[in-house]
Amino acid sequence: MKNQKLISDVFFQADHKEWENVDQGISRQFVGYDTQIMMVKVRFEAGAIGYEHQHFHAQATYVASGKFRVTIDGEERELSEGDGFYIPPNVMHGAVCLEAGMLIDVFSPVREDFLDINFTKK
Repeated sequence: MKNQKLISDVFFQADHKEWENVDQGISRQFVGYDTQIMMVKVRFEAGAIGYEHQHFHAQATYVASGKFRVTIDGEERELSEGDGFYIPPNVMHGAVCLEAGMLIDVFSPVREDFLDINFTKK
């Protein structure tokens, strides 16, 4: 389900938000966003793959639970609950979920491609 609002609700309550299926074994909930920033909860089943990709957004991610093999610009690390990583703009990155878990992604600016809206359109 695509979101149509230019700004999210002020409060986020997980049990009031639906999960959006992203790919096999991967789903997400939008926590909050405006034109400058976006926070997203991403749930992974064991074995799910966030294929390598790049985007012009800066990204900071916190590992809330589970275990992941994360690759950033060719460098690979195994990360688990309490760990995190930063991805500069336009850098290739991806993750393989080794043990079911959740990542908390923060993007700047907002990922318009996730929302099916254009913040720059008047």
